Amino acid sequence: MRRYETIVIVDPDLGEEQRGPVFDKIRELIPQKGGLLVEIDEWGGRKLAYEIRKKQRGYYARLDFCGGGELVSEMERQFRIDDRVMKYMTILLDEDADMERIQEAMMQSQAEAESETPPAAEEGAAAQAEPAVEETPAPASETEPAPEAAESEPQKEDL
Repeated sequence: MRRYETIVIVDPDLGEEQRGPVFDKIRELIPQKGGLLVEIDEWGGRKLAYEIRKKQRGYYARLDFCGGGELVSEMERQFRIDDRVMKYMTILLDEDADMERIQEAMMQSQAEAESETPPAAEEGAAAQAEPAVEETPAPASETEPAPEAAESEPQKEDL
């Protein structure tokens, strides 16, 4: 089995409810063709390097999956006939990918993500445990030099 990565640029003017079916179709297609969807990483709206269909921006997504040539052909066919997809590109990542090892890595990363507590929750708990200490501003005499000291310095004359 081979491992592929596909970058898809979808029309940015579509809402989430119109963009979702594009990715749902791919989520259904990959298992039908005997593949494994590793990850769909939605990058969001970004500026295009060049204008496509008179648009300056696009909604980017990265699909990481395992499958055969038939899966890639069918997926690209779906992208060609779908007007919501502006551009796509598929790259072969690994010629001989081990699906069992990839599935184990996916499960391990999911377990790690679930076991971690969100950093915001930890910061909030720490803030509640330690009372905030207000700093009082230093008196003006300590922070600013005395006016007499500035006037008493010798001046250099231009030669």
